[in-house]
Amino acid sequence: MSGYGSFAYFYDRLTENVDYDAMAQQIEAWTQRFGGRHDILLDLACGTGSLSEALAKRGFDVIGVDSSDEMLNAALDKKFDSGLPIQYLRQDMRSLDMYGTIDVTVCALDSINHLSSEEDALKAFKCVSLFAYPDGMFIFDVNTLYKHEKILADNAFVYSLDGLYCGWQNEYNKTDNSVHIYLDFFEEDGGAYRRYSEEFREIYIPPQRIEELLGQAGFEILGVFDGYSDRPLDEKSERAVYVCRKLTEDKAEI
Repeated sequence: MSGYGSFAYFYDRLTENVDYDAMAQQIEAWTQRFGGRHDILLDLACGTGSLSEALAKRGFDVIGVDSSDEMLNAALDKKFDSGLPIQYLRQDMRSLDMYGTIDVTVCALDSINHLSSEEDALKAFKCVSLFAYPDGMFIFDVNTLYKHEKILADNAFVYSLDGLYCGWQNEYNKTDNSVHIYLDFFEEDGGAYRRYSEEFREIYIPPQRIEELLGQAGFEILGVFDGYSDRPLDEKSERAVYVCRKLTEDKAEI
């Protein structure tokens, strides 16, 4: 997994269209609907902390974890401004070390796809399960095959944002349906432009394998939704959100 140096610096500007408050509202609604506890919440791969902030405002006791120093620095700046009691830790989701049990774990915005392999995803799921409270909830999203094949694919995108230009190019691998992403940022600086580059790969995990990996980690799936909504998936869904619960020992043995 990359450190996302320059990507962290520009991340918030590239995700200005993401409604974190609506995401947090839906996460809270699922937690209430499926009998989860409104207490300690782990924001896994929290990035710059925007979702952590939105969840903390809704009364969750939030712990944000990310492996990138640059992302966490941005998150700490937001915490300083908001004054919200969020705890941030630099950890890899494949080797978590929490101080106690977690009531709800969230992993948003295709962070699972940024792992290197299905084996890494299983490691992350098992870590979440290890520290989850009995019957604890796990809510995460992944890219769909439609998004990789039709939206990302071998396409290129250009973004222009107030003195910042971003060139986004993709290379689609039909063998494993992964996408290699190349980003070039051009930031205006006194009439000239500074260039920053970043690249990373997003894997694709088929739904059947996700179900198998979750089962191996001790989770049951409560529902799968089209993004952060109550809509079911359809053939053009770009993001699948899994709402899961840790199986208690007696259920896991059945």
